[in-house]
Amino acid sequence: MNAPARALHDTPRSDWSREEIAALFALPFADLLFRAQSVHRAHFDPNQVQTSTLLSIKTGGCPEDCGYCSQSAKNDTGLKASKLMEVEAVLADARAAKAAGASRFCMGAAWRSPKDKDLDAVCQMVEGVRALGMETCVTLGMLTAPQAVRLKQAGLDYYNHNLDTSPEYYRHVITTRTYQDRLDTLEHVRGAGINVCCGGIVGMGESAEDRTGLIHALATLPVHPESVPINALVQIEGTPQALSKPLGPLDFVRTIAVARITMPMSFVRLSAGREEMSDETQALCFLAGANSIFYGARLLTTPNPVVDSDRALFNRLGISLMPGAHG
Repeated sequence: MNAPARALHDTPRSDWSREEIAALFALPFADLLFRAQSVHRAHFDPNQVQTSTLLSIKTGGCPEDCGYCSQSAKNDTGLKASKLMEVEAVLADARAAKAAGASRFCMGAAWRSPKDKDLDAVCQMVEGVRALGMETCVTLGMLTAPQAVRLKQAGLDYYNHNLDTSPEYYRHVITTRTYQDRLDTLEHVRGAGINVCCGGIVGMGESAEDRTGLIHALATLPVHPESVPINALVQIEGTPQALSKPLGPLDFVRTIAVARITMPMSFVRLSAGREEMSDETQALCFLAGANSIFYGARLLTTPNPVVDSDRALFNRLGISLMPGAHG
């Protein structure tokens, strides 16, 4: 099957059909990577990667039933719930992340949606991180429009809210909020003028058609997310998704490549699951157009490659860190 007869370097479009995206997934591997790398080079330096560090500022006890998540109160993972961190403790972690080379500091809280009193503290964290000269990102669950405006006024650069999977497969993963709930939060974030970080998770037992559906849902948003994290499921004992069959490395690389082609000016982030990936798989992901990673030994509750390991890989690949990136 041939790829759609479109120029490689088209400006972003939001009218992708599922058939077009499925055709990209079906390309011979070499052809797919060539096209993805060509698109990537048209918009980015292929030898630079943006780095973000992620901190859990409020861990566990979430009332949602996301089947992949260790922080759901409905999943018996042995994770102890904690209160929201103090502002100064968060800023100390942000300083350490900046010293290690991260250009963006992401803060995650395990809430269905934040209470307004909690948002006051988060806004102080955002202001403090920005004062360090770093970009800011938070993920707090669902937002109302007024809450998004408050975060924008505090100087928030990015809000993360993933779609997770295709609209069709979503009910097999989460039942406590709808796909439309997620889309509504993204609309509130956009309406407030905050950049969007939105992607999904693969390897949750979804079909190839569902991976097509996830990319279709992202690539047909009115404005593409500035950052698109593609996560490989980290199987956590005690979660419903713990027994899912892992997605093969080449299928994961294909997902990265199709995300790059369909969202040419977005930063595509190689996110959760890197701890289980070989250097060769990660190298193929960078070749396929990934140009952002989480940097540091831990994500919210799961392990991530240590900084020295990433630096060694980047040195072998001739990749440098992108200073002050905007993705």
